[in-house]
Amino acid sequence: MRTTHQGRIHLVAVSAAVCLAGLASARDGGPLLDDFPLTLHEGQRTEALGPLFSWERQPGQRRWAVHPLLSMERHPEVDRISVDVFYPLFTYDRSGPEYRWQFLQLLSSSGGADQQDRRTDRFTLFPVLFWQRSEDPERDTFAVLPLYGHLERRLFRDEIDVVLFPLWSRTRKRDVVTENWLYPLFHTRHGEGLQGWQFWPLYGREEKQVTWRTNLWGEEELVAGHSKRFVLWPFYVDHRTGLGTDRPLHQRAIVPFYATTRGPHFQSTSWGWPLGLTRSTNSLTGYQETAVPWPFVVRGHGPHRSTHRFWPFYGLTVTTNQQRQFCLWPLWQSRRSESPDLLRHDRRVGLFLYRDLREDPRDGTVRLRRDLWPLGTYRQEPDGKARLQVLAPLEPILPANRGIERNYSPLWSLWRMERDPATGRSSRSLLWNLFRSERDPEGQKCSLLFGLVQHESRGGSWRLRLLGLPLQGPGAAGAAAVQADAVSGGPGKGGTASE
Repeated sequence: MRTTHQGRIHLVAVSAAVCLAGLASARDGGPLLDDFPLTLHEGQRTEALGPLFSWERQPGQRRWAVHPLLSMERHPEVDRISVDVFYPLFTYDRSGPEYRWQFLQLLSSSGGADQQDRRTDRFTLFPVLFWQRSEDPERDTFAVLPLYGHLERRLFRDEIDVVLFPLWSRTRKRDVVTENWLYPLFHTRHGEGLQGWQFWPLYGREEKQVTWRTNLWGEEELVAGHSKRFVLWPFYVDHRTGLGTDRPLHQRAIVPFYATTRGPHFQSTSWGWPLGLTRSTNSLTGYQETAVPWPFVVRGHGPHRSTHRFWPFYGLTVTTNQQRQFCLWPLWQSRRSESPDLLRHDRRVGLFLYRDLREDPRDGTVRLRRDLWPLGTYRQEPDGKARLQVLAPLEPILPANRGIERNYSPLWSLWRMERDPATGRSSRSLLWNLFRSERDPEGQKCSLLFGLVQHESRGGSWRLRLLGLPLQGPGAAGAAAVQADAVSGGPGKGGTASE
């Protein structure tokens, strides 16, 4: 019994010593706190309690996070701030006087100034409440849908008026005004040179005359006309578009028996549309295509394009600058494109199980991205900076999503590797710095067990630390390092950023 009690005392003493050593070596790495220089950027990063807390300082940028609960990123020089709470549950972004916050994309508010410096603020409880207040009273709007309201620049329209929707509503997009009764059954539409009405699905027609308008450069440009009509939609449709231009198009369909498209250089005819036989020709490019049934089995050929598709088993489309291919879609896909400035090749297995993206600018640099879901992701920039992350359950699905990288990636990054060939710096981290290695042109540094065991070599000398205590350091340089630690009261006090 006495032996057991003494064993417990020894265990507590050892644990206390380990914790004290971790606190003493906090700047050089410890189980509670780890501070180290960034590899791919100028700056410093601090991590605490493994992946739970982080602080990052870069020139012109500050970032801290409690993963995955909360994160904040500030750019003081440009007065910009971004806050995430359980991203994407709640986000707040502000740049100067402009701001926006949202909760589940249902509750949101935004504000800012227009080109005349008039302040406008918006609040939305989607899809019920829409509110807007502006320094210009004529821009004030309010709507409680579907009862009543007036909206501006919402829901992809310039103006929306609603009374007991779907009983009555009116929308405007540019100069086209559409008035609906019992939407979508009956509407009238008018605009510059435009008149139309429909009683859906029985009959509808719309006529647009050729008009002219002034563009942003003060030049007059033609606006094409059109003539559209349907009877018992979608069984009979007749559309004429591009009127007044050198590329008018006439489309007619009697579903499911027959459909045709005619233009100056293009002709297409379908029998049993949309899944029957379709034949298309383009006299300008010399391309001819036959599909039966469209769009699953397609064969086309021409001087600058060929298509062979037997979906979902195999497909190949080749043009002058592009090549698209698939086998057992979406099991394997390949897209290759070439331009005077860039050669791009994107290969995928599944939609996101594996992806190999390579971009070769004509200046001799290379940009790479390789994803193997959910095991890891690798990126290399044209300047040679590279980063490997092992375990990446969301990054391949949502590539280049800063919210995922900022809030969640530190949690599941079991292994991190970064290197910058321009500065000669590289780093490796296993299990949130349980093991960490850093290298630069002056030397290297390794730590084990969150910094409890450290080894550093610089300028031909080296030093070893165990539980925060210097054990030995050969030569004058090593002795000076040990003496400096003793004078400063412990490792890391007054040290350089690399320590």
